[in-house]
Order: sequence, then C-alpha cells, then structure tokens
Amino acid sequence: MPRAAKPQISFADWELLQQGISLEPLLQSISDFLDDHEEMIETVRRDLERGLKKPGTGRRGLTPSQVLRSFILIRVKNWNYRELRERITDGYTLRQFTDFYCQPVPKHDAFNRAFHRLTPETLQAVNELVVQAAVDAGLEDGQKLRVDTTVVQTDIHHPTDSTLLWDVVRVVTRLVGHFKKAVQQRIKGFCNRTRAARRRMQAIQRMTPKERQERQIEKYRELIEVTEEVVTSAQKVVEQTRKARSKDLVAEMAVPELRKEIDHYCELGERVIDQARRRVLQGEQVPNAEKIFSIFEPHTDLIKRGKVLTPVEFGHKVFLAESAQGLITQYEVLQGNPNDEQYVEPSVQRHKKMFGHAPEVYGSDRGFFSEQNVKSCKRNGVKVVCIPQCGGQKTAKRKAYEKSPVFKKGQRFRAGIEGRISVLFRGRGMKRCLAEGHERFELWVGAAVLANNLMRIAALLTKRSRKRRAA
Repeated sequence: MPRAAKPQISFADWELLQQGISLEPLLQSISDFLDDHEEMIETVRRDLERGLKKPGTGRRGLTPSQVLRSFILIRVKNWNYRELRERITDGYTLRQFTDFYCQPVPKHDAFNRAFHRLTPETLQAVNELVVQAAVDAGLEDGQKLRVDTTVVQTDIHHPTDSTLLWDVVRVVTRLVGHFKKAVQQRIKGFCNRTRAARRRMQAIQRMTPKERQERQIEKYRELIEVTEEVVTSAQKVVEQTRKARSKDLVAEMAVPELRKEIDHYCELGERVIDQARRRVLQGEQVPNAEKIFSIFEPHTDLIKRGKVLTPVEFGHKVFLAESAQGLITQYEVLQGNPNDEQYVEPSVQRHKKMFGHAPEVYGSDRGFFSEQNVKSCKRNGVKVVCIPQCGGQKTAKRKAYEKSPVFKKGQRFRAGIEGRISVLFRGRGMKRCLAEGHERFELWVGAAVLANNLMRIAALLTKRSRKRRAA
C-alpha cells in the first residue's frame, strides 16, 4: 500500500541540509515546481490505491510523491531500474529529490511494480496539469504550435516468418517444461521439437537468393509442420491436465498462470502458422492489419514513412504537438499507420481548449497538407498556416505564399520539433520502448514527454529568476 504521509526528516537529514548540501539547479527547480502543485501527487495516489480494499492498512510502501519523483528521475537521467535504485541509495541529493532522505531505499523491483500501477490516462492528466501550470505561471502563451509524427520502436527482433515460427516452438516448449515441473507428474503426448525447428530456421536463414527459389518452400513446409505439431500437442497437454493438482503449494499457485500463458502463445502460434502458410506456401499478399510481427509484442505495427535509411519500422506512430517554449502540449500513440493530415483540426481544437484561443502560427511538414486542413485552420482563427503543399500543381498564388518571408519564418519554427524529437529519443529514452505491452508502451511515451516538459519548465523558471536577479 502507498504510505499515507510524507516521511519526516530525521536529525541527520537536518544536519546535512544545514551544511548546504543541495540539488543541482535543474532538479531543484523541478522539485520546487512539484512542491507547488500537490494536485499531481493526488492524481498518482488514486492509481496506487486502485483496487485496494483498505488503502490505509497493511505494509507501508512507496508514497505517491516518491513514486512520481522517481518516475520523473528515471526518464530525466535515462536510467534503468537497477541504476535508479543504486544512484538514489548512493547519493544524498537524489535521496532528497525523491523524498527518501535517510530512509531505506527499496529494491529495483519495488519501483517496477509501483510504476506499472500508473495508467496512461493518469500520465496524460499529469502532463495536462504541468502544461496548465506553465500557462498560469506565464511561461507559455500558446501563440505558436508545431506538430509532427514519429515512430517509437517496440523491443523486438526483425520479424521473418521463419524466426516467428521458431519463437513459437521454443517458447511453447519451455512453458510446457515449466508446467510439467509444476504439476509434478508425467505428461504424455508432448515431444521436444526445438532442435528440428532450429535447424530448419537456420537453413532458411542461410539460403542464398538462388537457393530460396528452389528449396525455400520445402523447408518452410517442414518448419510449419513442426510448429503445428508443437502447438497442437501443447493444447492437448493443457486440456488433459485440467484437473491436475500439485503437492507443492507454491507450484500449485503457478499452475493456472502457466496454463494461461500456454493458451496465449498457442493462440498466437496459430496466427503465425496461418500467416506463414498464406504468405510463403500460397503466395498470398497478407494485409498488414492481419499480420503479427512478434509473439512477445503482438500489438506492434509496421510503419512505412518513405524514409531512405529506415524504409520499414516496427513499433507505433506517435503524434506530437509542441509550443514555442518547447513544451509538448499534446501527444498520442496512434494505431496502425494513419495519414498525418487527419490530425490537423483535432490538434487545433485541443489547443483552443487548453489555451482558450487558436495559435497564431501553425507549422507542420507537407504530410499534414490538404486544402481542407488549410481552410479549417483559417476558420478556427489561425493567422499563419505554414503547411507546404504536398503533390499536385501549385498555383501562382500558392507559390508566392510559400516564398513569402512569413511562411519561411514559420517553416524555420516548424523545424524545431525535429530537434525536440531527437532530444526525446537520445536523452529521454523514447527511441525504443523496453516495457512490455501496449499500455506500458503508452506509459513509456508519456514518461518521456513528462520529463521533457518538467525540464523545460525548470529551465524557463531558472532563466526568469536569473533575469530578475540581474535587474
């Protein structure tokens, strides 16, 4: 359960504070900002107490403040859970930032469990509170808006039909082995075929282009048969042992979860088998929406954006909208590979709802262009619509407008979001999501956005205070 109150500072903490041991300016500004906006802590508290019958009793856990501050720190520094725990334990300033002070720091898996109790909706709400606080403090006026889309990768290997079939065989075989140990009885009807599957997968991988034309279909047919045999046998094992019970209490508790995992991967295995049979044996063009690119991250989408260096990407498309001061005011994880142009009017509407008025300048790349979008921006009150025309013959009026100083200035402003995406990728760890599942994927993106916004607000507050001191 989350701890109900903020931990009390000990005499040792007080002595260290009196000696002038303080945070670095950036973290100090973020800490002061969080102290001034307690409503963010309450939003996190609701997630931590969700599903608990008696939140006020039981073993004491991490406080909402410790969870939120540690969650921000891990993305600001781009650490993993183990490094986060080690750094907080070793450094007094980080203990001060995360509200641990002289208290014992829990193990890394405690941070993992606490972070996973947060929901994407909560992180969206916290980000909106952060942006609104920046507006109330006069740090952002919402006069300019630039938008773009990017791709955040899921943590998968490059998918091919042979490697997907091999993944099914090895994972299902491993789970059945764990299941046998848990029920502690001999199970008939399941044969370990990992060696046969691996040899056929490797044979397919090593084929030259000429050999693929002659032998690929034969090897794929053998690999599909082996995979189908493993999946069918695993399903029979689960069905035959529905009433099986283990003598060990710990193993007995693991049996239902193992059954659930075997059923899950067998279902995905059937999809992989059907996909490989249709694509390789029957020569059918399977739509991307029906494909599966990983049995570990089945929510992964195939994204084609026409990039020369990365023609195909595996992950999810993410929409970002940034203000002039570098605050990401909107973000959304998209499904599939939708056209960018359909997000222009919704982004303007959300901007109006957040700031009370439309942006004076709206900048994007040519992927967002359509005549309807230009008219929609004008109708909503946008004065300068900086969206280059995509395709088609440009009229003389359009050519003159895109060569005008106002449009060029707006496009120079638009280019800044490319740098923001690069910072999110390199500094905040958003390039590749290492968390598992679609919900945690959204949480990963939201955490990077939250860390970026807090760092920008801290920099703006520091700049303002410096100017005041100089004055």
